[in-house]
Amino acid sequence: MRHNDRAASAPWIRTRLRTAPGAATALAVLVLVTAFLAAAFPRAVDAYETKGLRHDILTADAGRSTLEVARPQPGLELPQAQRDDEARSPELARIGAGLLKALPAPLRADTSSVAYGVRTSKPAVANEPWLPRPEAVPPQLSYVAQSGLKEHATLASGAWPTTPQEVTSDSREVQGAVTEETAAELKVKAGATITLLTAAQEPITVTITGIVAPRDPQGSYWSADPLLRTPSLVLDTASPFPVHYWTGTVLLAEDSGPALLSTAAEPVLFWRIPPDPAGLTGPDDARLTSVIASLESGPGLLKVREIAGDTAVFATGLGHIVEANARMRDAISPVIAVAALGIGSVAAVVLLMTGALIAGRRKAELALMRSRGGSLRGIGGRLLAETAVTVLPASALGLLLATLAVGEGRFWPGALAAAGVGLLVCVALPLRTTLQHIRPTLHGAREDMVSARPSRRRTVAELTLLVLAVGAVTALRRRGTSAEGGTDLLVSAAPVLVALIAALVLVRLYPLPLRLATRPVARLRGAIGFLSLARAGRSSAGGALPLLALLLALATAAFGGSVIAGIGDARDDAALASVGADALISGASERATLPDELVRTVRDLDGVTGAAPVRVEYSVNMPEAVAGDGGADGGGAGTGGGSADDAKAAALVGIDPASYAELARATGLPAFPAARLKATGSSAPLPEGAEAGPDRVLPAIASPAVAARLGKEPRAIETLSGDFKVQIVGTVTRVASVSPTDFLVVNSAALEQKAPTTLLLTGAPDPGKLRAAVEGSGKEYAVQLRSEERARYVNTPMQAGAERIYLAAVAAGAGYALLAVLLSLLQTAPERRTLLARLRTMGLTTGQGRKLLAFEATPQALLAAGGGLFTGWATIVLLSPGIDLVPLALAGVAGSDTSPVLLRTDLWSLALPAAGVVALAAAVAGVQAWWASRRGSITELRAGDSR
Repeated sequence: MRHNDRAASAPWIRTRLRTAPGAATALAVLVLVTAFLAAAFPRAVDAYETKGLRHDILTADAGRSTLEVARPQPGLELPQAQRDDEARSPELARIGAGLLKALPAPLRADTSSVAYGVRTSKPAVANEPWLPRPEAVPPQLSYVAQSGLKEHATLASGAWPTTPQEVTSDSREVQGAVTEETAAELKVKAGATITLLTAAQEPITVTITGIVAPRDPQGSYWSADPLLRTPSLVLDTASPFPVHYWTGTVLLAEDSGPALLSTAAEPVLFWRIPPDPAGLTGPDDARLTSVIASLESGPGLLKVREIAGDTAVFATGLGHIVEANARMRDAISPVIAVAALGIGSVAAVVLLMTGALIAGRRKAELALMRSRGGSLRGIGGRLLAETAVTVLPASALGLLLATLAVGEGRFWPGALAAAGVGLLVCVALPLRTTLQHIRPTLHGAREDMVSARPSRRRTVAELTLLVLAVGAVTALRRRGTSAEGGTDLLVSAAPVLVALIAALVLVRLYPLPLRLATRPVARLRGAIGFLSLARAGRSSAGGALPLLALLLALATAAFGGSVIAGIGDARDDAALASVGADALISGASERATLPDELVRTVRDLDGVTGAAPVRVEYSVNMPEAVAGDGGADGGGAGTGGGSADDAKAAALVGIDPASYAELARATGLPAFPAARLKATGSSAPLPEGAEAGPDRVLPAIASPAVAARLGKEPRAIETLSGDFKVQIVGTVTRVASVSPTDFLVVNSAALEQKAPTTLLLTGAPDPGKLRAAVEGSGKEYAVQLRSEERARYVNTPMQAGAERIYLAAVAAGAGYALLAVLLSLLQTAPERRTLLARLRTMGLTTGQGRKLLAFEATPQALLAAGGGLFTGWATIVLLSPGIDLVPLALAGVAGSDTSPVLLRTDLWSLALPAAGVVALAAAVAGVQAWWASRRGSITELRAGDSR
């Protein structure tokens, strides 16, 4: 008896899992993937922010990133012995160790490159006759007694500088060394001597005992002060004439610092501490900025002065590096937040759809339990336990996989995200299921969207959501999308708001075309068309939840695809703006001209499809601006806007109109009106060697600002290419290979000096052969390739991380969209199979069954695809004014064009996901029809089946 009781009360969870293992496994897999994505996202953001911060610090110039503490020499009122002791290595090392210990978190030092010592802050003139004097000005040298020379350099020749006897302020002989670069430029050899004068004009003889080679020339030891390794030819600002002189640094023996105290070169004691970014993380930037500010002028500086002396100062450019990194992060974060919120909403909706599917499949089972006295609490508790057993381990496994896949990142944000996924499923599934059984129900009538009228509660709820969403979108449109001080959730929720509006409106409008289409189709011969429309209107797969998931996924995928395409387009445009064509050949100086032989040789190379010689002359003075609105009618790619007062100087560009117009067409530059520069009449080409009079009038095409300044009448200008008058006949906003925005384009055939300074090429010539051909004409010519310029726009870790997240968002959006289609069709799969089985008993063929299911799925698929196209387009239009893609595309590349790059609609990103939804719906319908044809009608049509 006791055994029978145990058998009758088998555990509910085990029984359910054994009864439906497939459904439990599918739910666990879905939760696993969703929890993995939810946990991986904050970790991925932390990872790329961390790598970006470390990259920026590591790649920054050491002179900016190094922390330097310095103080003047010990006071003259102190005893000489005390002053000397403070300038020696033991005392300097003690203070350096104290400074390292006092560094506040998260700031940490790279102890392998820490340097300290005594240096002169004012260069001293070296009058040795053997030192080079390029313009009769003697070099000025700095002297430094710095620690760690032997650890950071190798001896190239001679011997290491030493201190044979203790150096004091009274010492007049010291030893030193110079680097190989300094020795080569300043003609220094081992054994040479240099005289350094004291404040009393007594000579200190510095003997150069050796030449050293830096082990790591770009390391902070040598790059914090570049003169340590490399001398420089600088302009003498004190001279009334533009003369230059050499400046460099002599490296004294480590304990020679006291000798510098007697000089008038303003010696200072210093400690250089390079930062170690290995322990920094992305979220540390705010603390790091605060710590650096405190060290520069706050409580941290007081701590530094307690260790190094009351006159110590702290200086570093690390704060500016961190702030620049934070600005890039703040510019990228709103774009990433759009993807995160969009995909998160899609995932939540798909999880709710999964719960609805499970609830629908178990509706009859739970209705029977409810009719036999089961309480809502009991049913809900059993469903919660059953769901938790499957969902919670899947969420934990997803978190574990995300932690392993994305190594760097904070744990708790990912853990909370994974827990949120598990909690949503554990709560939503039992709640959704039990709410359907508040009252015991019998089998009800089918739900037909064409004839059924939604309840008042549903209508009120939908209207409330619609009003709130429209109000939010209206507020967003009025105030703009630019957010100050971080990510704006209203901006990030734009795809969700637009998709919600579209879903609510389309679900309400969906029955109208069905009603209109059903009547004429009913009069046609054959039942396929009528049945498909009737089934489409009756199916619950067209509800608001599946449609909302599809619209969200399509909008997010379209937005992400447009962002990725916009990044590529921005980099292509920046490369074209920098080079001007596929390849560019120019001289080393602005006035260097290209020989005709070089032009002919390059033009005949394999792969060159076009060549346009251009003569460019910069900084040509423009005449005074005309009164009123001048300028010519725009005849080019656009007239743009411009200020006549700003165009005081412009670039004169002489071109061959035909070849340049062809180049503009080939490279995608604005269309160029070549016919307006035809050299006829007074602008006809001059005979070889002839000089033109200043009254010649040349037709010119100008930038909008220059056109506004010169007006419509001929204006005289003076150039190195000749003196003449120009008359504006059109405007363009951009000219190849010319960086200034103010320019004047004329026909080069009408100039006195026609020799080109630049050659623009189109096509794909071999880089090696092109450079070899150019080098054959001399080394004073340079080659720039558009492909190489494009390759400069490599991703920094932050940019690469953001792009990877967007690629993942597009892939996840597509995946969830496909899953939403599958779930919506699976929800009605049993009814479809039963319908086909019944119709087969009436003579329906297999081909007709496939057509019926395909036609039934078509209206819903077209509704989702059309709504997705609109939602994606509306999201991009709504957000594009406040999104600048420069931080993602061009930030961190020196010399790149940093003008705003606005988000543009990418047709493929809109069309491909929408087409994929239609194709998937058709494919699923075909598979369902094929599978149903393999099953017999007896299996589907069982006695008492209510389907």
